[in-house]
Amino acid sequence: MPRYTASDGIGLHYLDEGTGMPLLCLAGLTRNGQDFNHVAPHLNGVRLIRPDYRGRGLSDWADPSTYTLMQEAQDALGLLDHLGIDRAAILGTSRGGLIAMGIAAAAKDRLIGVALNDVGPEIAQEGLDTIATYIGRNPVQSTYEEAARARARAMKGFPNVPHARWLDEVRAQHMETPDGLVIRYDPRLAETFAATGAQQIPDLWPFFDAMAGLPLALVRGENSELLTLATANEMARRRPDMIRAEIPDRGHVPFLDEHGALSALNTWLELCK
Repeated sequence: MPRYTASDGIGLHYLDEGTGMPLLCLAGLTRNGQDFNHVAPHLNGVRLIRPDYRGRGLSDWADPSTYTLMQEAQDALGLLDHLGIDRAAILGTSRGGLIAMGIAAAAKDRLIGVALNDVGPEIAQEGLDTIATYIGRNPVQSTYEEAARARARAMKGFPNVPHARWLDEVRAQHMETPDGLVIRYDPRLAETFAATGAQQIPDLWPFFDAMAGLPLALVRGENSELLTLATANEMARRRPDMIRAEIPDRGHVPFLDEHGALSALNTWLELCK
C-alpha cells in the first residue's frame, strides 16, 4: 500500500498509476482518492496520482486543527517531492480545487495547469449549509443498498443517475460494518469545518488570479448549490481562455465521466502536455 510520511509524521496513503504527465487528483472535503474512479479510465497518457488527505480514506487521522487547506496543500507538495516530481497538473474536485488555487498562489512553479471541478473563489452559502447537515455523521442506513437508495432521493440535482452509480459512491465513502455504515474519514473533521465557518471567509479571487498563464478548465454542474452561475461567469470573464463545461443533470459535484466533462478535461490536458 503506497504511503509517505508528511513533515509532521502523519502517514498518508496515495495511488500512483500510469505513465506520462503527472496529474495530481485532489478530492472533495470528506472524500478520498476514489473520488476519481469514474474518470480515471478515460484519462490517457497521464500519470494519475490520487492521495487521501490526512484524516480521510486510508491515511492516518491527525489533530483536527491540521485539517486545513494550507496543511493539505503542503501535504500535496510533499507527495510530489516524495515521488521526485517537480511539476504536475492538478484536477481538483471541490476542496481539491481550493487547494490547487492555494498552491498557485504559493508555489506556482510546481504547476503545469489546473482543472476545477465545481468550485471557484466564491462558495455559495447554500452549499456550505448542505455540507453541515452530514459532515462527521455516520449514515442512518445500515447497508450500502439502503444508503444508495437514500442518496438517490436526497440528491435532487442529479436526475437519471443509475442505482449502480450511487452504489459505487456510497461504497467509496463508507465502510459497511455489523453496526451499520461508517464514514471513511475522521469525524472530527466536522470540528474544523465548524470553526472555519465561524470565521470570515477571505477574498479568494487573488488565489484564482494566481493561476494566470496556466492552462485552466472549469467543470460545473448546472444544478450546483456550491458554485453559482454568476461566479462561474466571473471566472470566465477574468480568464477568457478558460475551458468551460456546464454539465446538465448534475449538481455538486459532477462525476467527471460525463461527455461534456471529458471533452473539457481532454482539451485541457492537451494544453498541459
